[in-house]
Amino acid sequence: MCGILGLLLHDASVHAAPEICEGLSLLQHRGQDACGVITCGTKGRFYQCKANGMVRDIFDANSISRLLGGMGVGHVRYPTAGSFNNAEAQPFYVNSPYGIVFAHNGNLINTESLMQFMDQTAHRHINTASDSELLLNIFAYNLQQTGKFRINEEDIFTAIGGMMHQVKGAYACVAMLAGFGIIAFRDPNGIRPVGFATRKAGAGLDYIVASESVVADAGGFTDWQDVNPGEAIIITRNGISRRQIAGPSTFAPDIFEFVYFARPDSVIDGISVYRSRMAMGDALADKVQAVLQEANITVDVVIPVPDTSRVAALNLAQKLQVPYREGFIKNRYVGRTFIMPGQQMRKKNVRRKLNAMALEFADKNVLIVDDSIVRGTTSKEIIQMAKDVGAKKVIVASCAPPIRYPNVYGIDMPSRKELVAYGRDTDEIAAEIGADLVIFQTLPDLVNSVRQLQPSIESFDCSVFTGEYVTGGVDEEYLQHLETLRADNNRAKAMTMSLGALEGKGGGDANGLSEQQKADQANSSALPNGTDATVGLHNSWNTQA
Repeated sequence: MCGILGLLLHDASVHAAPEICEGLSLLQHRGQDACGVITCGTKGRFYQCKANGMVRDIFDANSISRLLGGMGVGHVRYPTAGSFNNAEAQPFYVNSPYGIVFAHNGNLINTESLMQFMDQTAHRHINTASDSELLLNIFAYNLQQTGKFRINEEDIFTAIGGMMHQVKGAYACVAMLAGFGIIAFRDPNGIRPVGFATRKAGAGLDYIVASESVVADAGGFTDWQDVNPGEAIIITRNGISRRQIAGPSTFAPDIFEFVYFARPDSVIDGISVYRSRMAMGDALADKVQAVLQEANITVDVVIPVPDTSRVAALNLAQKLQVPYREGFIKNRYVGRTFIMPGQQMRKKNVRRKLNAMALEFADKNVLIVDDSIVRGTTSKEIIQMAKDVGAKKVIVASCAPPIRYPNVYGIDMPSRKELVAYGRDTDEIAAEIGADLVIFQTLPDLVNSVRQLQPSIESFDCSVFTGEYVTGGVDEEYLQHLETLRADNNRAKAMTMSLGALEGKGGGDANGLSEQQKADQANSSALPNGTDATVGLHNSWNTQA
């Protein structure tokens, strides 16, 4: 669940980097592992800075000042299976043909066959385990097939069409061609979000492409439009061209965007995330009321797990006519625990992130509302915190149904054994996390909560609840492969962190940067001085590996 951003300013003398970094900070909720920006200046030169870490840590005034040029691409990374080291920070770059910068949100499911194609047919080297680099090279290979010294928009649309025919999975992408412009496209099922907007700039327009509309709103851009499933857009200083590349397919945006990942002030595919969560709360209230009556339990207070469940919890409380209270106080300097890599890190940070106020829990039957229950790690810690400060009964209500299947489209929950609902019924889930009762939203109610705001969308990707994957191509063999890959990745990351701790590299300085992050920045500083995009820039990238 990465965040992508592209910006093209009408005035080429104005540097795009400060606004790109500001936009990435608004997408930080989509990825905390790494971030990067590459800009394009005069004569097609690229300037880059990328490293492991948060936007606020990597991009200071000095690093931003070195990112020259009036257009650029940014990325915040959320690590998925096979992805963790600093060489996989995006955007990626290839120098052939033409100089291409690329950022990707999603996950491909046919990487093995694509890697064979790259090796045996395209003869292009893939340097990391990231399918984003693989996707970039497939796009570059298809562009190269034109055989032209200078390409036009028709050639780009043709190359994207060839790429979409080859790859399977979820992808929302933004690319930049040296001295040409910004390109964005979306997979034929529209699983991952991306859109664009414009802003008046003198006699012309500035253009922004982003994962969520909130970035455009904050920058003063208007007329936000989603990139359609299977569509590609090309933005230059002469204007914008749009073309439907892929044929008809099932439009199925990921419903988990609305449940958890997206900011409430964003609009995705014409659906207000905020209003969808209000509707989830209303629907969940009916289910909670029925279950509590059957169990002969009354609740004294409704308390949300901050932040994503607040909207739903407030609507639920109003409908049940039960007091709504903020019982958990959040430390805003700890990141989102769900997207933290590693079970131990997530568990360790729950109590650092939240503190329960005894005033709201003591001697009460408490209904805790959460957006979803995934691994159960956070829920278990939260329930224990509530009981530690005197709650009599703790009932948990989830805005989402039980998550029993892995996500293969870019969310880091591929191992079925990590899912608390896998192989368990509702009572067993409650026992596992220590709740007196667990109440789940039904899938029809969840889908209706989102779909009622945009009835033209007939289906959503609900594979984490149903095990039905809209792209096809996901079988038991693939799931086993993905789980093995993730286990290997976790072991490698744990070893790296252990070695770093032994060598004294695990801590951060007063500015929040660890020694490794400083090294990453040092490696990336070779490019901000300017490197021609046509002369093998990737050798500088390899110094990070």
